[in-house]
Amino acid sequence: MDTLLLPFSPRYIILTVCAVVTALLIGIGIFDNNLKVWEFLLVPIAIFGALTVLGIRDLLQKNHAVLRNYPISAHIRFLLEEIRPEIRQYFFESEKDGMPFSRDTRALVYQRAKMVLDKRPFGTQQDVYRDGYEWMHHSMAPKPRAVEQFRVTIGGPDCTKPYSASVFNISAMSFGALSPNAVRALNAGAKKGSFAHDTGEGGVSPYHREHGGDIIWEIGSGYFGCRNRDGSFNPEEFARVASDDQIKMVELKVSQGAKPGHGGVLPAAKVSEEISKIRGVPMGEDCISPATHRAFSTPLEMMVFIGEMRRLSGGKPAGFKLCVGHPWEFLAICKAMVQTGIYPDFIVVDGNEGGTGAAPLEFMDHLGMPMREGVSFVHNALIGINARDRIKIGAAGKIATAFDMARAMAIGADWCNSARGFMFALGCIQSLSCHTDRCPTGVSTQDPLRARALVVPDKTARVYNYHHATLHALSELIAAAGLDHPRQLRPIHFSQRSSTNDTLSFVQLYPSLRPGELIEGTQDPRFRDAWAMARADSFQPAG
Repeated sequence: MDTLLLPFSPRYIILTVCAVVTALLIGIGIFDNNLKVWEFLLVPIAIFGALTVLGIRDLLQKNHAVLRNYPISAHIRFLLEEIRPEIRQYFFESEKDGMPFSRDTRALVYQRAKMVLDKRPFGTQQDVYRDGYEWMHHSMAPKPRAVEQFRVTIGGPDCTKPYSASVFNISAMSFGALSPNAVRALNAGAKKGSFAHDTGEGGVSPYHREHGGDIIWEIGSGYFGCRNRDGSFNPEEFARVASDDQIKMVELKVSQGAKPGHGGVLPAAKVSEEISKIRGVPMGEDCISPATHRAFSTPLEMMVFIGEMRRLSGGKPAGFKLCVGHPWEFLAICKAMVQTGIYPDFIVVDGNEGGTGAAPLEFMDHLGMPMREGVSFVHNALIGINARDRIKIGAAGKIATAFDMARAMAIGADWCNSARGFMFALGCIQSLSCHTDRCPTGVSTQDPLRARALVVPDKTARVYNYHHATLHALSELIAAAGLDHPRQLRPIHFSQRSSTNDTLSFVQLYPSLRPGELIEGTQDPRFRDAWAMARADSFQPAG
């Protein structure tokens, strides 16, 4: 009896109704046997018949239990699940909600990119008494706003072609991850605003060169654009590409914030003829970025390699990017600098909150040091070996506003890079579909039809506007603090609430080492044990 009543249970009732309606409509058509009636019935028969076939298929398939138990109706669940991010973003998020970037931050970038009013009415929406709230101190004697576009000179004593960089630049994003039009617009905006565009590890594409904007060429473990057939580093090809005057700095990628210690694979099916040519990889084979480098295996060898990058590039600034992991490994690099006398011209510190591409959830959420702790650690380590004055530090990781920049620079950064901020300037709506090749705005896709939605001249202006307006806001913050240049920012200019009734200065949160303290022998618990474990001849800890 239960089996006979099953078609009329709530789980199967929609399939039953569709099947009965289909049968009734066909029966009416046969009984009436009139052409006009059939013309009227054809559409509903097709609809209910298709739903019936779908329901039968749901019953017979074996991949989804919910479809077998709820034929037809379970598809509503999948539809709601598909549009859940959009529903939440457009109808339920507050101005301060939304991750990775809040609606308020995204709106600020859009407004600055479009050069429309970016002011907010009626006071802050932040809870200024919650734990973790941060603020910048202002001066009772503010300075006039600086009209200069703040710049920093990158290049140590061994660099013969130092580069005067903007303090705000486009962070590493590869062609292949970004569409051709996105790369074009970013580089054209960089050219117009006199700031730098990091290529990412995917190589220097024709789209990076098209508009002549300053380029930072990033070399990853795949050595794309300067590799031999077997995937090893090709110094001659590196020298040829790096000699281009458009390339201002060369950067070794050791790790990235989104997935430090993790390699990457571009499947053979996605290796187009264009990507094959740009990256120097064969068609029909997976394009692999190994987790480790083949050109060096110890801190000493790494310093020699960076020295070679500087020499092969004709004396341009050479440095490396990393997300800080084991503290002793970075300190091992510091010991290698001291031992070899070879120092990078710059270090870009990426935080684990960074990342424009896809990564395993465990890597994205729980691996690597956050940007602020990383910048402070690297800054102090370089002070501790008396190298801070010759090595500049860049910061990357969820930087989108002038306050983000000022905070990072107070902790120790000389300049800041932004990836997702500039993606928003291009029109990115944080749909979180970067890895699907279905980007709705044509930013992160290789689909030509989707990419054509991104109009290069319009987005070029927005990239330039966003950079210009953000630096304008930074200059206003600096002036309000009574300073002339962001290089004057120090931890004492910022505070953080630690509880409802207590606050801490950044001086307390990020204490500084003395010059040469690591070499002399520090007792600072943040560095003492890790320094003792660090070995210049190996990334493995001593003892």
